[in-house]
Amino acid sequence: METSPYNATVVGKILITPDLMVLRVKTDEPRNEFQAGQFTNIGLMGCELRSQNSVIPMESVQDDFLIQRSYSISSANHETQHFEFYISQVKSGQLTPRLFNLVQGSRMWLDTKIFGIFQLNQTPKDCNIVMIATGTGLAPYISFLRSHMRENDNTKMAIFHGAAYPWDLGYLSELQFIQNTFPNFSYFPTLLKPDPGWTGLTGYIEQHLDSGILEEKGIIVDPEKTHFYLCGNPKMVTSVCAFLEKRNYTKHTKKKLGALHVEEY
Repeated sequence: METSPYNATVVGKILITPDLMVLRVKTDEPRNEFQAGQFTNIGLMGCELRSQNSVIPMESVQDDFLIQRSYSISSANHETQHFEFYISQVKSGQLTPRLFNLVQGSRMWLDTKIFGIFQLNQTPKDCNIVMIATGTGLAPYISFLRSHMRENDNTKMAIFHGAAYPWDLGYLSELQFIQNTFPNFSYFPTLLKPDPGWTGLTGYIEQHLDSGILEEKGIIVDPEKTHFYLCGNPKMVTSVCAFLEKRNYTKHTKKKLGALHVEEY
């Protein structure tokens, strides 16, 4: 009998929309403590059933093939056996339709290693932090707030989260709670397709960066004073990078330190 590669169990699944969910997983064995902003790989076998609202892909996979993809971790860095992921379903994809068909108690695979240089604790202690995301690119920032919010009470922080509709704003309640609890944190959700009752920001994130909204919170767009983190849609990343580069920001790399941190995916 072949041994299953599965080493984790689904302990929670919150459907925000039919195609957007928070998945909570408990590993059989603890992982090493990681840095907020990092990612790991999760996977399911090709024999697993797909969700009912997915689309049959053009290519098939073998039943005994482990389909795996990388996902940012949204849980706190000290949670080394309980992991949380913020996942959007790609209806014609191979992995996410199978992930969306999981229920509490389902088994799955989670890599024993955690990766990535997109680490929010790289910001100097005397610098402010602006975190910008679209869609599920919000996940690493949730990990950072859960891991380090209390120890950064002297740092001004802000999150811009771009989405299409109000119901696409995952973690809305948690971020509003943090904003109401910590005076040094600001939350700016912005929608491209708001409903008539929406009273928040609309349009693209970069237009709000140029509106003075950060300066009103005491956050100056200056690489000596504020570090920016970008994660999400490549078009957003390109646009915001262009905006910041005109203001003397340079990308942070392994070889060269900078105040602009980008997670490419």
